[in-house]
Amino acid sequence: MAPLRPSAPSSRKKALVAGIVVLSLIAVLAGAILLGRLWEDSKKDPNQLVLFGNVDLRQVELAFNNSERIAEVLVEEGDKVARGQILARLDTGRLKSQAAAVEAEVDAQRASVHRLHNGSRPEEIAQAQANVALATADQVNADLQWKRLTALAGLTSGRAISQQDIDNAKAALDTAQARLAVAQKGLDLSTIGPRSEDIAQAEALLRFNQAQLDLLQRELADADLVSPCDAVVRSRLLEPGEMISPQKPVFDLSISDPKWIRTYVSERDLGKIHTGMKASISTDSFPGRTFPGWIGFISSVAEFTPKAVQTVELRPGLVYEIRVFAKDLQDEMRLGMPVTVNLELVPASKGRP
Repeated sequence: MAPLRPSAPSSRKKALVAGIVVLSLIAVLAGAILLGRLWEDSKKDPNQLVLFGNVDLRQVELAFNNSERIAEVLVEEGDKVARGQILARLDTGRLKSQAAAVEAEVDAQRASVHRLHNGSRPEEIAQAQANVALATADQVNADLQWKRLTALAGLTSGRAISQQDIDNAKAALDTAQARLAVAQKGLDLSTIGPRSEDIAQAEALLRFNQAQLDLLQRELADADLVSPCDAVVRSRLLEPGEMISPQKPVFDLSISDPKWIRTYVSERDLGKIHTGMKASISTDSFPGRTFPGWIGFISSVAEFTPKAVQTVELRPGLVYEIRVFAKDLQDEMRLGMPVTVNLELVPASKGRP
């Protein structure tokens, strides 16, 4: 005999009962959550705002300005470094040779400019005057010789002196006059001194050589990698013997001061806070201790709550980022450490201090 099947009305009745039970459980759960929320709200201090966030630090990727081989790395990961401390050095053998060569060029060009500014020495002017006197004597002698031959040729109707001798005397006179003119111009140049254009050209070349020397000296100074601030070496990325470039960081530094807490506040609490407001910071790593701080930044733009914020109240909707700066004199707070920020609110009747 075939088994009896339950009737359709009985199945629908069971499904209805199950649905009622589920709805009842949901209602009970919702009521419990609501009561829990009300209980938590009743325990909250209206004059205190509690926020949750994480410790944030500034970081520096430190690289050389030059492209050379690393000679020394002087610090290790975790070392504390001070502003101005040398962290690594490059091989400077080639740079020093280039700088020495350019420095010699600068010295030579500076001497040339100095000579042009001083003009001719008295001895040079005296030499030019002597050359003029010598050329003048030669010109006077050549003139007398030419006149003497010309007069003799006129008295003898050209029989005593040939025309060739007269021509040679005239050529010697012209040559002597030209030499006298050259000597006189040389004396004028020695007396006047160098041209202003020559001095300007020499000075421009000196500035060019000096700029080259300054650049090489700057590269020599940049061969020492110096810490720009007080920090902690987070990562040592390159080792001695490696070739570097300005695009390849050697160290990753964490700046220990200032430190701040990146947290978020809802729109309904935004009017309760202001920059400069004092804060108390606590963390699970140091139970029973608090770090003093203050609000240093409040964002003017709303954003969706990041996933890192674990509070139920801040998860939905839009919030505003704030930064709470912390005083950590012992450098105990670490990057990313979760913390709790307590803000003492001033009652509305009293207003802000």
